[in-house]
Amino acid sequence: MTLTHAPHSDVDLFVDDILYDPYPTYRELRDAGSAVYLTQLDAWALPRYDDIRSALRDWKTFSSAGIALNDVVNEILTGTVIAADPPEHDTLRSVLSDRLAPRALRDLQNDIAARADTLVETVLRKESFDVVADLATAFPMAVVFDLIGLPEAARPNMLRWADATFDVCGPLNARAQSALSAIGEMFDWLGTLDAKDLKPDSMGRAIFDAADDGRIKRESCIPLLAAYTSAGMDTTINAIANAVHLFATHPDQWDLVCADPSILPAAFNEVLRYDAPVQVFGRRTTTDVTVGGLRLEPGTEVLILYGSGNRDDRHYAEPDCFDVTRRPTDHLTFGYATHACAGQALAKLEAHAVLGALAKRVRRFELGEPTRHLNNVTRGLSSLPVLGFEPRVR
Repeated sequence: MTLTHAPHSDVDLFVDDILYDPYPTYRELRDAGSAVYLTQLDAWALPRYDDIRSALRDWKTFSSAGIALNDVVNEILTGTVIAADPPEHDTLRSVLSDRLAPRALRDLQNDIAARADTLVETVLRKESFDVVADLATAFPMAVVFDLIGLPEAARPNMLRWADATFDVCGPLNARAQSALSAIGEMFDWLGTLDAKDLKPDSMGRAIFDAADDGRIKRESCIPLLAAYTSAGMDTTINAIANAVHLFATHPDQWDLVCADPSILPAAFNEVLRYDAPVQVFGRRTTTDVTVGGLRLEPGTEVLILYGSGNRDDRHYAEPDCFDVTRRPTDHLTFGYATHACAGQALAKLEAHAVLGALAKRVRRFELGEPTRHLNNVTRGLSSLPVLGFEPRVR
């Protein structure tokens, strides 16, 4: 099929209005076809569930060397874990894979649950609070900082750096360009660190140990440290804030969770499906490939629209309905196959702990006006005020 006759769209997915609510646009793209040419980006979007899953599975054809939607950042990210393919990807990922596996994190479960309980109890003593600042940010910041073992001097800047890490992975628009300086600042600061600056037996120290043992190159240490710290904070913060917002605005679904806390893991999967904290990443084709009858040439830039695939009615019944009884364990939010998110078990553990602590104490939330945080790649809130709440009678 020639480009003239291929499904195409003039939409810019990265303007403010669409970032604020991308789902109607996603529906239009899904209805247009399996692969839709985006004229403003000179790239192809994959908006449907099955095509996204197939592309994620076929890493040889859809290379992560095109993880960002611009060449400047793809060059910067060359050789990093998120922009590498096997075997290099597997070598880099293996450094922390054992520590991030569910079986390893079971030892942390009681401690993380206790810390979440303490934080939630403290926050609920206030007459009002902000979910983003007081819960969704405070908790992952504390947990990830301890696990990575970073010096305290990084704390004031880490959230800004993490946010910029995702912003620069979009097209090189004004949002990405303004974030580039923060990325340079982050790498410059992390570049001053050595093993001795990180807590003993921390994940950060394990990265440097891997270089000392010859398992990875020394120059891979700082990019690995940056990748795991940024992803471990920003996406989890967004997921927890999105979850509280959804449960507060869907009280019938919150009632189901509170009545049966055993469904919390499935309910959080529904949060991740319905409002994914990561909406898009790029891939670059390495060979001719056919998607939905369309031939994509080698070197084609492809947008993997996770947030759209999660709302595809070809795969999910009533996908625009938030339903905690759905059990969507196959959502696309954490990726799939080789490049599935390495830290997903930790993110779930943190979110389950915070939401579980809230479910024991809060029957209803009285929300103020939320403020949407706009980022080229992630979806979250910058503020979610709770003006009051109805306590749960125990």
